[in-house]
Amino acid sequence: MCGIIGYAGARQAAPIILEGLAALEYRGYDSAGIAVLDADGIPAVHKKSGKLVNLAAALQGSLPEGVTGVGHTRWATHGAPTDFNAHPHTDCDNQIIVVHNGIVENYVQIKEDLISQGHEFTSQTDAECIPHMIESYIEQEYSFEEAVRASAREIKGANAVVAISTRDPGKLVAFRLGNAGGLVVGYGQDELFLASDLPALLPHTQEVAYLAGGEMVTLDNHSANYFTLDGMSVTKTPMHVAYDALSAAKGEYKHFMLKEIHEQPEAIINSLRGRVSFNDLKVVLDEFQISDADIARIDRVVFLGMGTSFNAAMVARNWMESLARLPSEFDNSSEFRYRDPVIDENTLVVSLSQSGETADTLAAMEKAQENGALQLTLCNYPGTQTTRIADHTMLLRAGLEIGVASSKTFTNSLISLYLLAIDIGTRRGVLEESRRRDMFAELARLPDLLGQALADESQYEVLAQKFGRRSDFLYLGRGINFPLAMEGALKLKELSYIHAEGYPAAEMKHGPISLIDDEMPVVALMPRDDLYEKMLSNVNEVKARGGTVIAVATEGNEDIKKRVDEVIYIPEVSSLINPVLMAVPMQLLAYHIALWRGCDIDQPRNLAKSVTVE
Repeated sequence: MCGIIGYAGARQAAPIILEGLAALEYRGYDSAGIAVLDADGIPAVHKKSGKLVNLAAALQGSLPEGVTGVGHTRWATHGAPTDFNAHPHTDCDNQIIVVHNGIVENYVQIKEDLISQGHEFTSQTDAECIPHMIESYIEQEYSFEEAVRASAREIKGANAVVAISTRDPGKLVAFRLGNAGGLVVGYGQDELFLASDLPALLPHTQEVAYLAGGEMVTLDNHSANYFTLDGMSVTKTPMHVAYDALSAAKGEYKHFMLKEIHEQPEAIINSLRGRVSFNDLKVVLDEFQISDADIARIDRVVFLGMGTSFNAAMVARNWMESLARLPSEFDNSSEFRYRDPVIDENTLVVSLSQSGETADTLAAMEKAQENGALQLTLCNYPGTQTTRIADHTMLLRAGLEIGVASSKTFTNSLISLYLLAIDIGTRRGVLEESRRRDMFAELARLPDLLGQALADESQYEVLAQKFGRRSDFLYLGRGINFPLAMEGALKLKELSYIHAEGYPAAEMKHGPISLIDDEMPVVALMPRDDLYEKMLSNVNEVKARGGTVIAVATEGNEDIKKRVDEVIYIPEVSSLINPVLMAVPMQLLAYHIALWRGCDIDQPRNLAKSVTVE
């Protein structure tokens, strides 16, 4: 997750920016850079691949002078982690300087248009098109602020951008599109700050305001002015945040879990960085470096997990079979460890444990090890026990997750497993380039689509008021969405202490249908896919027995409103990637019901973040 810091004030900017970047190191990065404008508006740009110490060494103790500047820590998505791909990026004349977090979905088209106008690019990044876009508008007599606004309206995807200009050296202009990561404005005495997260600001101020998606801010050392991307003024009152680490970490959110749910678009970007080459249509998994010959020897894949990780494993089975054409199965780690499984050196065992310390999963991995299986483990932290047993480790890159109930580690598990299936399918020669092109285009859009799914929580508040007193829920799904019905039921149980069950929809007639009445809500996962009509039949069966149906459906499906009691819409995507978006309503419905019931959301009773005993 890229880190951003900006400053406009009376003090020297460089020390403040470097200090802010150090406070954001926890977000992970592979290069760093700063840009400072001096009193005459002359820019000094310094950037270096690697850690901040590399940048400091390049500066040789001589910091650029000036009271306005920006800094950035980059984790690569487009282009390798090199000096010339590091941020900040500039326009042709080094007059516009930009730092950026996110993915510019339409950067290829923008870049081609700018090159045809005579712009010259020096990096492989999507971010570099932004200063050139701003430059092109300034050449058309736009003001700096107007040029940034016009550029923001051209960009597709979830992005956060901060720009400075030699034409207006005391000003920072920033905008946020979707949920690529936060932008927080900090108010000091005759100085203002911008950062992607609170830790970079708290040494200087506790008065802050948050930029929402679709908003921009113009600030100097005295004031900050907020607008929509249509130019409408927005009034924001700075809020006071506590200096203690716990409150600072929560930021604007009531609970860690809500914060972590909203961090999912940025966490997804983080999981893609360095692993997806959008230009070459390839997945590059440095953590899974085995030869094509070894890939060819794999004749079966077994996915292992517990709880939420088990639900992710169920989804992965579908992807591995569909994209890599490998026979696959999933198993609960606690059951697998006591079986006599048929696995050998041609079996790939993929274990999932966000903590890397789950006792049953560790025992299952030891069982696989005894049988000579090739092992890949997915976890969120390096150096954990699972990483020491497995042959290969793929980190989830979700960042610290404090809420006991998993949210962003679940969606990052899904994306990691999706990339694994694409990689193996490509290397086995069964996943053609035309199909990969569509899949990669959708991956680039995914953070923004997740942001859209997170945009309106009011519907969940209404549903919580309607159904918060119910004692039982039934979740139904089919195909690749059945595991999300399991995950939705699990989240509701964990957070709200309501009994809930997830079932394959066709299984309803084999028992659960006897439970249906007007007191048990049925959550039906029914996006527009090949199984939609089948799901509709199951919904009709529920309604015929007086049941109440909450449908999770694809945007634009107006007909479903006539057939069910409540509808939650998710953006339209391919059926393969639907589970990632489906996770959001499963999480938010459970969260808001638990909030309405007054439950301890971050630390539900009887639960632990890491289950280290059997």
